[in-house]
Formats: sequence, C-alpha cells, structure tokens
Amino acid sequence: MPAPLDRLVDALNQTGLTRFFRRLFDDYPDLLMKDQTVEAIGPDRLFKMQGRWVRNFGSDSFLGLDQHPAVQAALERGVREWGTHNGTSRAFSSVAPQLEAEAKVAAWLGTEAALIYPSVTLANLGALPGLVTRHDVIVADQFAHNSIDEGLKLAKARGVRTAKFAHNDPDDLRRCLRQLRPYRHAIIAVDGVYSMSGRFPPLAEFQQIAHAADAVLYVDDAHGTGVLGTQGRGTVHDALGSYDNTLTIGSLSKAVSCLGGFVAGSQAVIDLLKLRSNPLIFGGPVPPPYLVAICAAIEILTSPDYTQLRSVLDANVQRLVTGATQLGLTVLGGLVPIVSVLVGPEELTLQAGRFLFDHGYYVQSVVFPAVGHGAGVLRIQVNANHPPEAIDGLLVALQELTKHLPLPRAEQQLPWGQQRTPQPHAIPA
Repeated sequence: MPAPLDRLVDALNQTGLTRFFRRLFDDYPDLLMKDQTVEAIGPDRLFKMQGRWVRNFGSDSFLGLDQHPAVQAALERGVREWGTHNGTSRAFSSVAPQLEAEAKVAAWLGTEAALIYPSVTLANLGALPGLVTRHDVIVADQFAHNSIDEGLKLAKARGVRTAKFAHNDPDDLRRCLRQLRPYRHAIIAVDGVYSMSGRFPPLAEFQQIAHAADAVLYVDDAHGTGVLGTQGRGTVHDALGSYDNTLTIGSLSKAVSCLGGFVAGSQAVIDLLKLRSNPLIFGGPVPPPYLVAICAAIEILTSPDYTQLRSVLDANVQRLVTGATQLGLTVLGGLVPIVSVLVGPEELTLQAGRFLFDHGYYVQSVVFPAVGHGAGVLRIQVNANHPPEAIDGLLVALQELTKHLPLPRAEQQLPWGQQRTPQPHAIPA
C-alpha cells in the first residue's frame, strides 16, 4: 500500500489548478516553457537556455542595474564587510546596512519611514494581516496582485471581513464599504499600476473615499517602482501629492535589481508592523550584501544617471509598442516596461512563445490562470540594456509569427481590462 505521503501527492495532483497544469505539461511538453534553466548570461540581455543563446525579453531588471558596476561592487563589498547572513530575526537585531537601506528608501520616496521585507509577497502577507483586527475590514480591487489576495486570506482566517470591488470602480468601492458597515477601520488595497493591462487606479478618488469612510489607502506599487513617477518613485506621490493616509508597497527586486520589497509610510505605522507583522518577526531578513547593494541602487535612482537610464528605457518601450502596433497586433500595457501582445487560446499562446524562442527571442507565454481562459498573451519585458537592434529583431520575429499563427488583428477589450499606450510618464491624479 502506498505511503500516506504518496497518497497525499496523488490526491493533490487531482485538484483543479494542479490537474490543469499537469495536463498542460502532458499535452504540450515541447511548447510549455516553464521551469526552465538559464545556463549562462551574456551582455545586452543575451542568455543561454536549452543549449542556445537567445535574447532575453523575460527579465524584470528593467533598468539593467543587475549589471551596473556600482551595484555589483556594493554587493561584493557587503560580503567582505558583513558576510552572507544576518544570523538572526529582526525581532532581536538588525545589521547597520538594514537601517541605512530603509532610511535611503524612505528619503528617496519622501515618506517618514520604510520597512524592508525579503520580497513584496512577504510584505503583503505581513502588512495586510498586521494592520487589522476582527473589528476592521479589507477591500481589494478584483484584479489586485495575487499576494494581496493571499494577504486577505490570512486576515480572513483571523476573523477579519474582506471583500473585492469591481476593477478601478469608485462606485463599487463605496458600495462594498457600505455593505461592510459597521467596522472600526478599513484598508483599501489596490495596485499602483496593473502590469498586464497598463491601467492606473483612480488614486485621488480612492483617497477621497478613504477619508470619508474611515479607511486607509494601501497601494502595491511593485510594478511602478523605479520605472514610473519622479525619480522612479512610482505612482503614489505623483498622483496624490503626498503620502497622507497612504501606505506604499514597492519592489527592490525588479527595477532596483537587488532583493526585497518594502512598506513605506509614517513612522508610527512602521513601528507597529515591527510588532505585528509575522513574516518580519519570525522570518529571516534580506542578507547584508543585498542591503549594501540596495543603498547603491537607490543612490543611482537619485542621481543624474537615472534620467539617462530612464530615457533609454522609455525609448525602448516606445520602440517596441510603436513597432508592434504598426504590425497590427493587439498591444496591451506599455506604461511600465511590460508589453503584452494578445494571442488568445492557450495552445496558440504556447506555440507563439516557442516560435519566438526558436527565432532567438525569449518572451513569457502567459495563460490561465494569470489571465482569463482564451486570453493568453506574450508578455514582453523591456530593459534599458536591450540594444535597439534587439528590439527591431524581436519585431521582425513577431512579423514572421503573424504569417504562421492567426493572432488577433484588432483591439479587444479583455475581462481584466486594457489601456492603449499613453506617454510613459503620465500618471493620472
């Protein structure tokens, strides 16, 4: 008789999403480019996968800071000075670079304080449940990031009432808050920019609703960090003019190209999270070398060099969006350096990704459940260190792709929304 662990694995393999993914692996073993191994990296976003060198358009190191000499030198210096590990939870102590990095993040954003977690996911899993009790409620946009959804589940398990409101819909937000009354306080959780669609939330209107409804605005700006707003501070300050009654969550692992995520806001909130956020109290912190590297990366974001990096990145994004649009493709996003090209059915989306890989370009084929059934996209992530000829080559490959697969040739409104590409710097209030 099989051991209990074996029976457990067999049972879990029959559950909904697991069964769906297993079927994808079985049906499309040569097309489903998941769980790949990067064998080597080269300059200008070349990397080796499946034994061949291709151009990587799947990297979220948007500004190319992972290859910046100052960031690499800081990481090496951090290893020499502090070793590879903190040695303890932050409930007991923090190395000096931890406090320096948090102070630099706060100064860069313009908040009173910041708190660094090992990832944005852990920040959301730690901050959302830590900010509420069973007397409070959390409402989230229906398309908020998965980590917000997981944070809601943890809060709900502790007796906190939660709800979802229609995407970017102030009226439905008001309805949700009315239906949840009575409560002591509410958290309104949204993304700063929705990476798949390129849509911004109406932050100014949401803030007005928050003030009128005993609520706090909670913005996961991971996809805007470093690539949107003044000095890359993201969407919140440019949209609202301040951080009043707002918590900002950002990424140090994407455009900043180091490790971690942060919660930024008032000193009082940060002090509270140090007492109530379980991932911070019971988990390991970011290792010291990366904290030193974060400091170096923030110095770049606040220097004149950032303007040059950002202009190159924005030009690369515009080059891709313009070229793909001229090909007649349905282009989604482009406000952040994530450009999605609509394909549609799951099998066609996987075929499209494999076609581009065989022509020397790696992009991510995104299918259900990350998007709706039949709404698969090619997710192209543009970097500042992509040379123009690499983008032009990808456009040629996309043009060839249209000759082999029936890609949608006209704009379509998807269930999760879309927004045609305005100017990259435009952040609506």
